[in-house]
Amino acid sequence: MVQTVNSDTIDLLKECNAGVKMGVDSIAEVLDNVRDEGFRRLLDNCMEEHQRLGSEIHELLNEYHDSGKGPNPMAKGMSWMKTNVMLSVKDSDTTVADLITDGCNMGVKSLNRYLNKYEAAEEKVKDIAKRLINLEQKLTEDIRKFL
Repeated sequence: MVQTVNSDTIDLLKECNAGVKMGVDSIAEVLDNVRDEGFRRLLDNCMEEHQRLGSEIHELLNEYHDSGKGPNPMAKGMSWMKTNVMLSVKDSDTTVADLITDGCNMGVKSLNRYLNKYEAAEEKVKDIAKRLINLEQKLTEDIRKFL
């Protein structure tokens, strides 16, 4: 029997999928620039959590027969450019913490907007979005000492 699912559920799941990919890509992009071992560990752990959540999202997308979506190419390009310009001006843990904090804040804002927009989504998908929001918020709190 094929499971039917409402479009809000799929749309929110796709946005979470894009957010997880953006988070993993952003962390991977700056990791080589991190000098402090504690900071590197925080980023590694957060990237692993994003990947675990990504696997969970992919399982649901497969279950719903959807391929998901990647990050917005414009947003990804702008992020890459900002990261590389800022690191070329000042390559430091402070710069990395600043970049990651900005990215997390944008992710939290977007995910909250999507939670509001796709209010008819299934609770388990809303839970994934909330877990991703909490992951991003926790990272910004954990790295404040590097700002």
